[in-house]
Amino acid sequence: MTAPTLNYVSCPDAVGSHRMAYWLWGAPEAKHAIVCVHGLSRQGRDFDVLAQALLARSPQPLRIVCPDVAGRGRSDWLADPQGYAIPQYTADMLQLLAQLHGAAPLETLDWVGTSMGGLIGLALCGTPKLPLPVPVRRLVLNDVGPVIEWTALQRIGTYLGNTGRFESVQQAADAMWQISRSFGPHTPEQWLALSQAMVRPLPDGGFTLHYDPAIAVPFRTVTEAAAQQGQAALWQLFDAVRAQTLLLRGAESDLLSRETALEMTRRGPRPRLLEFQGVGHAPTLVAHNQVEAVAAFLLHNESASDEKPYSGTG
Repeated sequence: MTAPTLNYVSCPDAVGSHRMAYWLWGAPEAKHAIVCVHGLSRQGRDFDVLAQALLARSPQPLRIVCPDVAGRGRSDWLADPQGYAIPQYTADMLQLLAQLHGAAPLETLDWVGTSMGGLIGLALCGTPKLPLPVPVRRLVLNDVGPVIEWTALQRIGTYLGNTGRFESVQQAADAMWQISRSFGPHTPEQWLALSQAMVRPLPDGGFTLHYDPAIAVPFRTVTEAAAQQGQAALWQLFDAVRAQTLLLRGAESDLLSRETALEMTRRGPRPRLLEFQGVGHAPTLVAHNQVEAVAAFLLHNESASDEKPYSGTG
């Protein structure tokens, strides 16, 4: 499959409901689903390269699902900006999983979450008694953990919500690169491919970024003290995770410190830790070594008892 299909699921919210878009790769009836969820201001087409690689490598049919979290990409914008938070996103994902399971029963469920997508994954995997169709089997946390460094939140706050206006997709891509150099090396072709779904046309012929500027509203209410208080709840979720877990970290990440990553390997699901040199926050899962790491983890068929946590570099 060279392109995904665009689908929607209706999700209740505080003032009614909204539609969440999701991109579906592979076989819609496949019993094995891999859900890939993007970071704070990104969208589901970020996973195009990974999805195609997984489909090419898997001997069995796969259903790869890449949602545009509410307020991003093709999804509806929320009427109440305070809804732009992990509880609403988690509820939306439960609606999505129920719809997927209703369309064709799921037997195996894996989760790949970059930054915010990883926090949503922690909420789904670490909260008891959620109505998941099946438990998450394997979890990939991409450059995120229970401790989010305050300096990284401050950096993100300098640009979040500034969707801008651009004369061309290339101009938008160039502007995004200026604030995204921590993603690590990309060819011009790779970066343009990542950028195309990040913009939408304006009536006057220009372009703007493809997310609701209001996602910055609740983000800007977070204080350093509140962020620190939230760590205990996140550690509780992490410690409750039972899925086999792979932890990816950009070796130069300012959001997930190496100290936090190492602490994660010693508790909860005791994830494997793999660090990518020359990359900060967050690996885009476009580079060959990043794609191979995720594909090998998700498609490896050994039992959990045969797998041991490890730390390495990529």
